[in-house]
Amino acid sequence: MKNTKAAILEKGSTLFLKAAVIAAGLAALAICLFALPAVWTHTPDEYPDIAYALYAIIFAAWMAAIPFFVALYQVLLLVSYVDKNKAFSELSASALKRIAYCGATVSAIFAAVLPFFYIWAQKEDAPGLIVICLILSVVSFAVAVLAGVFRRLLREAIAMKSENDLTV
Repeated sequence: MKNTKAAILEKGSTLFLKAAVIAAGLAALAICLFALPAVWTHTPDEYPDIAYALYAIIFAAWMAAIPFFVALYQVLLLVSYVDKNKAFSELSASALKRIAYCGATVSAIFAAVLPFFYIWAQKEDAPGLIVICLILSVVSFAVAVLAGVFRRLLREAIAMKSENDLTV
């Protein structure tokens, strides 16, 4: 009876994590499909003098969505490895490596578009726009660093596990 409850709790927690990842993906997809095109079409009307900067920001958001969705897929793979009791495997380590690369890519994209956020913030007299871009860049970089650290720890755990398997 205890094992059944534990299995249900394990499946429930990974199911909740999968649902959260899918919800984040759907929210990002909705922004990419509905919000960004709407902003793209109304930008020349509202900001004719800095339309180029806003176009660069929108284009960067679309470009950042690609590694974001790749990272979400890798997270789903990682959770499925946990479900299959393959958490301590090279598959998990490679998924963490891809998540780290995706986080670094998103961070670099938003860091590159920071000057355009500055132009927009100067026009609107809203310094919070620059802070938003910095937050997006720093959070993405933090995800990359954390994934890299977890990957290193996972590799050490895999090495210890294989060493213990050889001694038994």
